[in-house]
Amino acid sequence: MKRVVSIQDLSAVGKCSLTVALPILSAMGVECAVVPTAVLSTHTQFQGFTFRDLTDEMDPIADHWKQQGLTFDAICTGYLGSFRQVDIVKRYFRDFGEGAKLIVDPAMGDNGRLYTGFGPEFPKKMAELMEGADLVLPNITEAAFMLGKEYRESYDRSYIMELLEGLLALGAKTAALTGVSFEAGRLGAVSLDGETGAFSEYYTDRLPVNFHGTGDIYSAAAAGALVLGRTVPEALALAADYTAECIRLTLAEENHSWYGVNFEQATPYLLDRMKK
Repeated sequence: MKRVVSIQDLSAVGKCSLTVALPILSAMGVECAVVPTAVLSTHTQFQGFTFRDLTDEMDPIADHWKQQGLTFDAICTGYLGSFRQVDIVKRYFRDFGEGAKLIVDPAMGDNGRLYTGFGPEFPKKMAELMEGADLVLPNITEAAFMLGKEYRESYDRSYIMELLEGLLALGAKTAALTGVSFEAGRLGAVSLDGETGAFSEYYTDRLPVNFHGTGDIYSAAAAGALVLGRTVPEALALAADYTAECIRLTLAEENHSWYGVNFEQATPYLLDRMKK
């Protein structure tokens, strides 16, 4: 069985980060080890949430794993809340990265803005994780900030290619951009292979809603597919279809949750999609 470690925060309620990564990877038949970087009572769109920083636990976890001789098939990162956490993740890459795929989702912003709590220097720090990563999965906002480029709501293919090439220049082996749309009603992801120069793109129907946590669902599904032997274009397509199905099932439920999608109900679809 493949073993993946997911390094990100844990929201006790909210269907995001580790709360979705662990069950999705497990359903795909992948063992999911976790390094919780923080524990929140709910995700940050709830009012009055509690927060406990677990940065001080990250190095001891790595120390114990080294003592046990543990190895991993992939190391996946999501939301990282500080410069120090980025540095510790670099240690995980060094200590456990041999033979493992390094998959980085630099979750730190969207719609042209950084998330609350991140200063203007943080994207440059996050960009350090691009070096040697097998796959990086930023959205357009995150890519633009890491590269120090202008964020554009309206863009063409040359702008998207400029971002992809910039991510490869930072050291990523394959760069992907999520949330890309070149026509009304269609949304998807594009990727560029740094070794072969191969470009891929895949789109699904753009649903007229926004739910917290869908990016984390996408990243988890893509990581699981990649570690199970799918190519990057295949993994991105599977993740896109699964995420879209999660949203559709949520919208079909009367009085559905406002804080996350019904990814659990879409598990049968995910497993069927894996067979194709």
